[in-house]
Amino acid sequence: MPRNSGPAGAPVLLLDQDRARWDRLLINRGLAALARAEDLGGARGPYALQAAIAACHARAFRPEDTDWPRIAGLYAILADVLPSPVIELNRAVAVSMAFGPQAGLDMVDALAAEPALQGYHLLPSVRGDLLMKLGRPDEARAEFERAAALTRNAQERELSAGRARSAEAQASSGRRADGAGAGAG
Repeated sequence: MPRNSGPAGAPVLLLDQDRARWDRLLINRGLAALARAEDLGGARGPYALQAAIAACHARAFRPEDTDWPRIAGLYAILADVLPSPVIELNRAVAVSMAFGPQAGLDMVDALAAEPALQGYHLLPSVRGDLLMKLGRPDEARAEFERAAALTRNAQERELSAGRARSAEAQASSGRRADGAGAGAG
């Protein structure tokens, strides 16, 4: 998922960002430039498509207001214009947000053998996120640990390690809850 950095340089996931802090002046300038590109017939170029995706995020004042189906569609067009496994991974995230985590996970799993993504830490990170949303924290923990091992960036590594710890805690509490109910009855 797209990220930004907090005050200490730690990554902040897109859905966790405070959109009220985004620079509305720059966003409005970007939206105006995108509208001009569209008016001039350049809406289907790779940069205009990426700008249109960013515009969907920028227009949503809250993460839940994001037009994820449109973003998924724009990524599909971008993948045709500029084929790339990273674009497909981003598309999988958008599809998961628009149509559910299983739809995204199916796409991510189809990308798992892609040579260009073998050492890319965001592949297991995305997979871990989707597994968490599907209620599979043990598998998610393993993916977040893999993501942490693949990145050279210390702050990205700590983000993934922290997500692995959270997944482990959730898995442990689920196992305790299952065990607590086993003897009752």
